[in-house]
Amino acid sequence: MVRPGRDKLSGLVEVNETIIGGEHIGKRGRGAEGKTLVLIAAEDTGSSIGRIRLSTISDASGDVLTNTIQQMVSIGSTIRTDGWSGYSGLSHNGYTHLPITNNNVKESDAIQIVHRIASLLKRWLVGTHHGAINHKNLPYYLDEFTFRFNRRTSTSRGKLFYRLIQQALEIDPVPAKMLNTTYSS
Repeated sequence: MVRPGRDKLSGLVEVNETIIGGEHIGKRGRGAEGKTLVLIAAEDTGSSIGRIRLSTISDASGDVLTNTIQQMVSIGSTIRTDGWSGYSGLSHNGYTHLPITNNNVKESDAIQIVHRIASLLKRWLVGTHHGAINHKNLPYYLDEFTFRFNRRTSTSRGKLFYRLIQQALEIDPVPAKMLNTTYSS
């Protein structure tokens, strides 16, 4: 569902990570077992949420965050994040970085766009997949959610189908052997 060579996000972009996965005994938060860390990037158009990008990441270290953001967001863009230290290198890589520390979470949400996307994503996973997701396949689920979200205001359903078929023809096919190994436990 991802168009090869798609445009990167630009302008004012809000970035944060979220954790996908149900409750598990053990460590909580970043690095918890049985969960996957997902980086969310969303354009802030001022009046609404623009396009989004989602990607699984191995950890929330500065190198991983910066490399993933460079794949999602055009150089020269302004990136708004929370105060996590992993984002501190963005200004050295061609971005204007606006770290916002939210001292009173109960009164206001400093980076509410990506939190809204995280909430919508988790609700979609529960509603569509009934929470039974395979973490190996999570990147495919993220691509589908991104495709749907970025076309949420389209009034032409026929054009959406046309774009999906067009994109499917632009990428290499996946052999059946790969599908069988991907979905087996």
